[in-house]
Amino acid sequence: QVQLVESGGGLVQAGDSLTLACAASGRTFSSYIMGWFRQAPGKEREFVAAISRNGGNRDYGDSVKGRFTISRDNAKNTLYLQMKSLKAEDTAVYYCAAGPPTNWGTRTTSAAYNDWGQGTQVTASS
Repeated sequence: QVQLVESGGGLVQAGDSLTLACAASGRTFSSYIMGWFRQAPGKEREFVAAISRNGGNRDYGDSVKGRFTISRDNAKNTLYLQMKSLKAEDTAVYYCAAGPPTNWGTRTTSAAYNDWGQGTQVTASS
């Protein structure tokens, strides 16, 4: 099991940028694929981005492609999500998640991940 704590959320203006971080502790961070998901009020949890163990493979949800970048620093046990050109519709609670590498094929689904952070609120005001 790995413990995950997100940070970096806040209130910004539409068009602004924001970077989220997810600090991991417990088992070896580099053993896991990592993902970001988000959930807006009244909506289902949505896949945002995923990254492979060494960062060589990345995947993004259609709504964030070209604006968000996922990265990881295995030496610092930290996952990042750089968000640019934020829109009002990006407003949500953002969660980081960790899963076994064997689940890379289902990386866009919540079921691929076993451990989740508590979430951080991102609000983009238009």
